[in-house]
Amino acid sequence: MSKGRLEAFSDGVLAIVITIMVLELKAPSEPTVEALRPLVPEFLSYVLSFAFVGIYWNNHHHLLQAARHVTGWVLWANLHLLFWLSLTPFVTAWMGRTCFAPWPVAAYGAVMLLAGFAYWVLTRVLIAGHGRESPLAVAVGRDFKGLVSLALYAVAIPLAFAEPEVACGLYVVVAVVWLVPDRRIESTLAERVS
Repeated sequence: MSKGRLEAFSDGVLAIVITIMVLELKAPSEPTVEALRPLVPEFLSYVLSFAFVGIYWNNHHHLLQAARHVTGWVLWANLHLLFWLSLTPFVTAWMGRTCFAPWPVAAYGAVMLLAGFAYWVLTRVLIAGHGRESPLAVAVGRDFKGLVSLALYAVAIPLAFAEPEVACGLYVVVAVVWLVPDRRIESTLAERVS
């Protein structure tokens, strides 16, 4: 099965997720800078989520770049990932509107944890379809960054009830770790071509 439709569908869903998130930011009716101050938590929540969705989009692109084909299981694993990512606008808005209250911060972490797990499942299903010696399997390797990210989310969720700011700090740490370009797939594919 061609991977083109999967990529196009995923790109469309992620574009809609980002659009919904930005539409949740409501402009104040007063024409003053002070009127923006109450929107700071919502804006910060949006920036964090925009970064996460962008990271998933970028990594999803690289993952599928290394894939030669997709199977029915890959389609389902991809839908699983998109399901969790589609909840991002809800938890983003809830977290921002409540000024990072414990339950919304924990819910945000739960969605991020489940999206991260779904991405891990997608990589494993793709590797199963391509073989353990495939360029994809070699590039993904043991996925240390992915597993550390899942662990940080798992720690942040219960921590949100005691220290929501620290939990948000862990979410930022995960985003920063992934903002550093991961060249495993590009490097592996370049080596195989040369």
